Amino acid sequence: MATIAPAGQTPATPLADAILDTLVHRIGKDQKAARPHDWLAATIQTVRNDVIERWMASTRDAHAKGAKRVYYLSLEFLIGRLLRDALSNLDQTKAIAEALASLGVDLAEIEEIEPDAALGNGGLGRLAACFMESMASLDLPAYGYGIRYVNGMFRQRIDDGFQVELPENWLQHGNPWEFERRESAYFVGFGGEVVGTDTGHVHWKVGEAVEAMAVDTPMVGWRGKRVNTLRLWTARSLDPIKLDAFNRGDFQGALADQLRAETLTRVLYPNDSTEAGQELRLRQEYFFSSASIQDIVRRHIQYFGDIRTLSDKAAIQLNDTHPAVSVAELMRLLVDFHDLGFDEAWDITRATFGYTNHTLLPEALESWPLPLFERLLPRHMQLIYAINAKLLREARATGADDRAIAAISLIDEGGSRRVRMANLAFAGAHSVNGVAALHTDLMKQTVFADLHRLYPDRINNKTNGITPRRWLQQCNPGLTALIREAVGDAFLDDTEALEPLAAHAEDAAFQEKFAAVKRANKAALAQHLKDLMGLRIDPAAMFDVQIKRIHEYKRQLLNIIETVALYDQIRSHPELDWVPRVKLFAGKAASSYHNAKLIIKLANDVARRVNSDPAIGGLLKVAFVPNYNVSLAEKIIPAADLSEQISTAGMEASGTGNMKFALNGALTIGTLDGANVEIRDRVGADNIMIFGLTADEVAKRRADGYNPRAVIEGSPELAQALSAIASGVFSPDDRDRYKGLIGGLYDGDWFMLAADFDSYAAAQRQVDGWWDDRGLWNAMAIRNVARVGWFSSDRTIREYAKDIWGVL
Repeated sequence: MATIAPAGQTPATPLADAILDTLVHRIGKDQKAARPHDWLAATIQTVRNDVIERWMASTRDAHAKGAKRVYYLSLEFLIGRLLRDALSNLDQTKAIAEALASLGVDLAEIEEIEPDAALGNGGLGRLAACFMESMASLDLPAYGYGIRYVNGMFRQRIDDGFQVELPENWLQHGNPWEFERRESAYFVGFGGEVVGTDTGHVHWKVGEAVEAMAVDTPMVGWRGKRVNTLRLWTARSLDPIKLDAFNRGDFQGALADQLRAETLTRVLYPNDSTEAGQELRLRQEYFFSSASIQDIVRRHIQYFGDIRTLSDKAAIQLNDTHPAVSVAELMRLLVDFHDLGFDEAWDITRATFGYTNHTLLPEALESWPLPLFERLLPRHMQLIYAINAKLLREARATGADDRAIAAISLIDEGGSRRVRMANLAFAGAHSVNGVAALHTDLMKQTVFADLHRLYPDRINNKTNGITPRRWLQQCNPGLTALIREAVGDAFLDDTEALEPLAAHAEDAAFQEKFAAVKRANKAALAQHLKDLMGLRIDPAAMFDVQIKRIHEYKRQLLNIIETVALYDQIRSHPELDWVPRVKLFAGKAASSYHNAKLIIKLANDVARRVNSDPAIGGLLKVAFVPNYNVSLAEKIIPAADLSEQISTAGMEASGTGNMKFALNGALTIGTLDGANVEIRDRVGADNIMIFGLTADEVAKRRADGYNPRAVIEGSPELAQALSAIASGVFSPDDRDRYKGLIGGLYDGDWFMLAADFDSYAAAQRQVDGWWDDRGLWNAMAIRNVARVGWFSSDRTIREYAKDIWGVL
């Protein structure tokens, strides 16, 4: 708990005086009575004054210059805590820390109690947050658009090894960073019917409507150069209470509309395994897309007058398929409200939109049952049919056959008819980009092969990046200070200026300093896990880390199976010189994803057995850390020695965790998937551990008739580990718990765990050899830090700005 200075103590600086004044006059607390959360609020509101000044100046500057704006639409923005980010980017950390210290308050302690904004879940949302920070850092006028989720996806608790989903009450005590914009409110309709008018136009008579109201959060760029806006939407009923129903005693019915509206912004990714869940998901996507497009069009008309110049002054980027309905929404506004002809409206729409694809997984390329889509959005369905007709006529004119036409169509006619959102986004954008070189090539060859043949210049690559401010400077101040001492400050503004650090890789004295920083980070994480979970781990052990969304293609299961095999080997051969390892897992499984939730349980069952077995002498520890979020990542990543990036080749679009770990001096063990390919090319093949099948080899195995049972039977180590798991060795309370999970590997093994196991296990033993030669390990880790500066989101955003948005 923060200590409190004696009442009446005179602040040592004007900044301390400002914090104290805020505490008294805005928070309403006397210094003597203030608690840590009061000091946090007072500090944020004091810092916020400077942020607001810069925010307003940035807005005025964009208006004065008539600048083209970038609009980034994303269902997730995993922005994490904002105080430390703002202080670092404004270069106020030291001043605020000293001011608070003069008041008897520890800045680090109050930073820790700021809640993580529950606005995202995985890499998609964290990428969006990095991009927002980089756009401000590069002085690009930009807005982010999303939903202000009240409860996020969920707060994860682990009960008896099982994931339990609880509300993430991050807004319980308010959010001092946000500002309601009641004047920025828009009518969003659903259902109803489309009718003709006397003038020959059509009119959408909505069946129900809600009001979307904007809530803005300032996003501070590096050195405070620009502050941009993250605009999130809340929903409310047009009639918050039906008094006639209330007066009849129907109190629930009186509030039903308000509750229905609020449901739109309650939870990220509602369980869509039911029809009701699917409908809510589509409602959410249209709600935020409609409000955002209306806001963009309103702003353009206000400042530039002519809707026909929209693409000259606005660049709208769709972050995956979630906001793809925006294409049809902009068409609706242009045709129905601005009286443009269909062809002209379509030209403007395509010139305005860009689309980023983040996955090749068919289930993640969203499609909606046509009856559901038409019932909720009848006017948009009409427009999609019209767009599709235009698209298919163009395809026919090029000689496309029936198979290609079926693949290009916005309507999937196979089985029950569905609206393909990825195809809509592709057709409605002038640019479609992948997020790693391999991913982009595979897009052209697989999911968008026929659309690519129709529009061969549309697909381009923009390899992802991370903001080095949060993911080096803020989360790893010890390493940042060491790098500054070694190569100067240039890397603070240009991460590629880390390259000279490679010259220090073989320097024994520098290696020792580098290792000391890592040891300190590991000790801090060990203390955190002891406080959080009661887990005791040795900072001298190798910290082997896999933290990410739980999904079968990310292959946490492969890691766990190899852990079981390693456990067996340690017990069978205690005479060998084993490397001590701590295996750390973290991540959330979607609430309806049975196998992913079972993998979490297995990780915890294995941890319980391994951690309590005296026969292995503490050589192996396993932990699943609950409620993975940005703040937890900021603690784990600087402490990691080994970064697990082991997805099935060809299935991970890019990854950004791989970049964060490498930047913080962890070595990667991974497949040639996503951005791992480019990381290998940058850091050098000798400084990364690559194993397993390539994407081409995976495709060939599947095409040739892969037989996982034969592979398992040919690998005694794998077969023994699978037998132990399936037979209930790790689940004595339910010996059949994992029979289905393990049986799926024998019967199909779509994600190639068996095919890659022996290669993975051999790679892990080679990693052990690296660890035993600590000079070699440190040299490799230093080279990773030095050579991954290219993976900065600043570089990525420059490429978007130049090649797609036309703002550089």
